Amino acid sequence: MRFTVKRDELVKGLNSASRAVSSKNTNPVLATLKFDLNEEGLFVLGSNGDYAIRTKIPYKDSDGNDVIRNYEFGSVLINSKIVCEIARKTTGEELTFEVLDSTVVNISDSKKAEYQLNCIRSEEYVDFDLETEGTSFELPTSLFAKIVEQTAFAASTKDQRPILTAVNLEAADGTLTATATDSARMARKTTTINPDLTFSANIPAKILVEIEHLAEGSESVSCYINSRRALFTFGDTIVSTSLISGEYPNTKNIVPKVTNYTLEVNAKDLISSIEGAVVLNEDNKESAVELFMSPEAVDITSRSQQQGSSKLKVEPFRFEGQNFRVAFNSQFVIQAINAVGSEDVTFLFVGEMKPFVVKNNSDDSIVEVVTPVRTY
Repeated sequence: MRFTVKRDELVKGLNSASRAVSSKNTNPVLATLKFDLNEEGLFVLGSNGDYAIRTKIPYKDSDGNDVIRNYEFGSVLINSKIVCEIARKTTGEELTFEVLDSTVVNISDSKKAEYQLNCIRSEEYVDFDLETEGTSFELPTSLFAKIVEQTAFAASTKDQRPILTAVNLEAADGTLTATATDSARMARKTTTINPDLTFSANIPAKILVEIEHLAEGSESVSCYINSRRALFTFGDTIVSTSLISGEYPNTKNIVPKVTNYTLEVNAKDLISSIEGAVVLNEDNKESAVELFMSPEAVDITSRSQQQGSSKLKVEPFRFEGQNFRVAFNSQFVIQAINAVGSEDVTFLFVGEMKPFVVKNNSDDSIVEVVTPVRTY
């Protein structure tokens, strides 16, 4: 195997594929990137065993200029961390790779750098399913990004209940519903889809966030869902991930049908007041704040045994109901407000310890639910 490649194009490919390689993996094969050069181009594949990212570097760019030249087909496994560092830190416009035998690869740039690295035969790489099979649909990249941004943040980041680290994608009756919950809050986004599609899949939230970043600049994201895996393609990149097994929590009845208190405020003003209230607890960005509401005033308050207390007025506002007080995780509410994506935001309350709704009155496709907290 041998090829000379434009360094900038190689770095782009490495930056994508290496995101799937975990530094914590003890399997030396999964610490590598697979380089596979064939008649279509140079494919770079990274995986941690549960998900994989493969990207293609073409022989020519969109203007017809050579990206890869002086080549001989073949494949090899090279340590991900080392090859990425070499590609980023060398200064030549091109890098040349040559596999000297099955265990050594020579890498040199067009100026003065040369490396001889140990490598592994490509046959030892894990067999990863990258076939585009299963239920398929396509979303504009902007819509895919919105779905992820408005839901994935509400998934759990803890592994005690793996199912809660997923975003549940469900298609039925012409609606695609994305739901995320960590049991203390929920985010739901709906959009129209082909009415013939029916499926439910628990996709790791962190993978969806990765895809959102990687797909930036692409026109669309094609999605393929089967009983074991979800696969996403965009541009010259494929991302494949195992689904999280188990039954997703039933969140269909979490949104209250009847509420007793309504608050409408400017989103930026409320976020500013919440952030101002929690400055007493800078070491705890998720500290609780209290929201006091009446027809005459809306106040955000916070207390710290070490630092004191704060009180900030929220203006302007519109409140319907009797005097009411609720306490909540400040970060959860700020994220919910940002997710609904509107200049003005509406809160719907049932009672002090009942989950409340955060919504955009002009967009019913997104709803956020937050559970209050107790303060003493």
